[in-house]
Amino acid sequence: MTSRVCKNCGCSDIDLDQARGNAVCTSCGSVLEDNIIVSEVQFVEGSGGISSAVGQFVSSDGPGKAPLLGTGFHTSIGKESRAQTLQNGKRQIHHLGSQLQLNQHCLDTAFNFFKMVVSKHLTRGRKMAHIIAACLYLVCRTEGTPHMLLDLSDLLQVNVYILGKTFLLLARELCINAPAIDPCLYIPRFAHMLEFGEKTHEVSMTALRLLQRMKRDWMHTGRRPSGLCGAALLVAARMHEFRRTVKDVIGVVKVCQATLRKR
Repeated sequence: MTSRVCKNCGCSDIDLDQARGNAVCTSCGSVLEDNIIVSEVQFVEGSGGISSAVGQFVSSDGPGKAPLLGTGFHTSIGKESRAQTLQNGKRQIHHLGSQLQLNQHCLDTAFNFFKMVVSKHLTRGRKMAHIIAACLYLVCRTEGTPHMLLDLSDLLQVNVYILGKTFLLLARELCINAPAIDPCLYIPRFAHMLEFGEKTHEVSMTALRLLQRMKRDWMHTGRRPSGLCGAALLVAARMHEFRRTVKDVIGVVKVCQATLRKR
C-alpha cells in the first residue's frame, strides 16, 4: 500500500505491484500508473552462474528507446566513451595539424578518416597519437601537401617505422589508395631551408628540371623522394655557385651521406 490517492474515487487504498510496475486502486479498480520506473537494479543468475541485470536504461535526454540490459550493461557508457574519443581525436588533429600548417579542409578530411577508423574499431590496442598521425599523413598523401612522415615522427618523437606501419594498416582497412609521392613537392621547401637567398627560385627550378630528367629515366622508381631531392638540390646549388656541402644537404633532407652520394 502507498500514500497515493485515486483520482477517480478519492480512495487512498492503492495496491502497488513492484514486479509488474503497476499501481491499482482497490476500491474502483482503476489503473493509476503503468510501467513504473524504479531506481532499484535487480540481477538474475543465468546459466553458468553468470549474473545479468534486469530491466532497461531510460535516457534522461528523451523518451527514445534504450537498449536492453543483459550480461554486458555498459551500453550508455560505450556511447559516451565513443563521443569522448571523437572529441579527443578532433582536438589532437587540430593541435598536430596546426603545427604542420595544414588548412581547415585537410583537418576536416583527417577527422573524417578518424571517424571511419573509430567506427571500424581500429583504435583498439593502438596509441591515439599514432592513429592521429596516420590520419594526417593519409590526408597529406591524398591532397598532395609537401609533408613527410618523418615530420610527424619528429613532432611526436615516435619511430617513423611504427607510424608507417599504422599508416599502411589504415590505408588498407579503409580501402584508400594513397597516391605515390611526387619528389617535386618537396623541392621548394628544402630549397628555402638551405637559404639560397634571392636565387632560391632559380635553384628550385634547376632542381625541378633535374628531377624531371630522373623521372623520365625511371631513376625515381623504388627510391625515397627525400634522397632524390637532396641530390638534385646539391647539384643545382653547385651549378649556381653556392657552396653547399653534403653535410648541409643531409641535415635538411634527413638522409644518410651514403644515400645522397649514390643518388
